[in-house]
Amino acid sequence: VQLQASGGGLVQPGGSLRLSCAASGRTFSSYIVGWFRQAPGKEREFVARIHRIGSMTVYADSVKGRFTISRDNAENTAALQMNSLRPEDTAVYYCAADRTWTSTASAYSYWGQGTLVTVSS
Repeated sequence: VQLQASGGGLVQPGGSLRLSCAASGRTFSSYIVGWFRQAPGKEREFVARIHRIGSMTVYADSVKGRFTISRDNAENTAALQMNSLRPEDTAVYYCAADRTWTSTASAYSYWGQGTLVTVSS
């Protein structure tokens, strides 16, 4: 499966952004989708993941209650709605896919190219 993330940009603290992840291939629904982020000088960290039919979601504590992950298997897309953004959310955000239900970045086989989110006034 090939992934392409989009929707990043510059937003003020407290604002919102919606990231999208477009997938190619007819088997998108068989994959777990995860969102990860990497800030300058830091390791890539888990943000959220969603199960194959969207029945289960998991969030990092740092984004719980502010971010929402979703997917539309009919459209081969996934999304990350980000609200109440903070400067510490600034990072390159990546969507990833794998058949394993995990928050470990190294376990994901397929990655999008990343989209930059900058939260600043």
